[in-house]
Amino acid sequence: MAGLWSGFATFISNIRQDPNDQLSNSFVEDALEKDKKEGLLLAVKARFFALLVVAVLIVIINPHWPVVYFLGILVLFGLIGWAQLRAGKSGVSRLELFWMFCDLALLTIVTVVPNPLDSTAWPPAMQYQYDNFIYFFILLAGASLAYSWRTLVALGTWTTVLWALGLFWIMWQPHTLTEINGKLIALLQGNPLLIPFVDLNDPHLGLRIQEMVVFLIVTFILALNGRRTKALLLRQAETLREHTNLARYFSPTVVEELSKNDQPLKEIRSQKIAVLFVDIVGFTQMAQKMQAKQTIALLREFLGAMENEVFKHNGTLDKYLGDGLMATFGTPFPTNKDATNALACATSMISALDKINEKRIKQGKQKIRAGFGLHYGDVVMGDIGANRMEFAVIGNTVNAAARLETLNRKLASTLTVSDALLTQVETETNQHTIKKQFNNHPPQSIRGFEKEFKVWTK
Repeated sequence: MAGLWSGFATFISNIRQDPNDQLSNSFVEDALEKDKKEGLLLAVKARFFALLVVAVLIVIINPHWPVVYFLGILVLFGLIGWAQLRAGKSGVSRLELFWMFCDLALLTIVTVVPNPLDSTAWPPAMQYQYDNFIYFFILLAGASLAYSWRTLVALGTWTTVLWALGLFWIMWQPHTLTEINGKLIALLQGNPLLIPFVDLNDPHLGLRIQEMVVFLIVTFILALNGRRTKALLLRQAETLREHTNLARYFSPTVVEELSKNDQPLKEIRSQKIAVLFVDIVGFTQMAQKMQAKQTIALLREFLGAMENEVFKHNGTLDKYLGDGLMATFGTPFPTNKDATNALACATSMISALDKINEKRIKQGKQKIRAGFGLHYGDVVMGDIGANRMEFAVIGNTVNAAARLETLNRKLASTLTVSDALLTQVETETNQHTIKKQFNNHPPQSIRGFEKEFKVWTK
């Protein structure tokens, strides 16, 4: 018995400590509100169906005019269900709890109090002969579709209290049909175990207590299941929120990879990829002539267009760099056209910038000049950080791409591409005339590298 009580105490403790109660954000609130509305609507539909079935059932069981009383009560239950749907909302709703209490109180009254339209002399205790307590399980089942686990516990508690009050009321009522009842009991004097079954004024206290205990057990089981369901809903909402936040910063390729694995991109890898750097030329001087809002608007316009091109060409937006960005092609996994995608992306970015400038000139605004740098080579990649993880791509290839972008100022160009990248593009496309589309330059010295770079520009 001590072990049983200990297990029950642990069960109650687990229910009371909801780990998701502190989780609050717009995604979760929207998910809970949507789930509550859907659950309420489903519960009301289930209620109306159940009321229709019960209406047909009681007419078949008791095909007499006093049954009209119970049909009227069923209409009231339908109206209460409609009121609960109107009052329902995510979180605590006192009006909703009021209508729920009305449900239970009405069912208790109907179950315990004799039908006022029936003139038959009827001992109050005989009401229990219909076993009407089972109808409370219909309300409990419907509530499990829409209400929180706490509300289910409240419903079970209120039902038990109301049923106990009804039982006390029955026990306090004066006995009726005492003469007939006495004769029935006298006939069974030799079989005392059968007397409770024929005593018209016996409410069968043991059975009533059993009903309440079983109802509470079922209530707590459903409440525990409701708590688990809520936890699952919150985890799904949190996953959606995280996925949406990731999509704001990472390409669909990386987001997909992150969502598939328990420890995404954890393995440190070394592979060849293409790296693209983009930067606004003379941004500092431009920003000094603009207000803060204008500066942010310019960055949003420019970086938004550049970001779109990265994603269109299967790239990964590695990071924003103030007035520029770094993108990679071949992350998290390489393909057979990473260099080709990178070059196509840079070309599309330049076209997108031209369109932006056409619009800005019509608006009387200053043109945006930008530099683009491309390189292809080995990098090291993997997650870095402890609590806030970041997918990092590092190595000389990244540094070289950044330096190539700065060469545009010296070479009076918009796009500077390493020979390694164009060679890789020709290999991937099996076309050996790609370099002819670019301007050739003597090998260039790049800060941080001993070997000079052969570069091509546009």
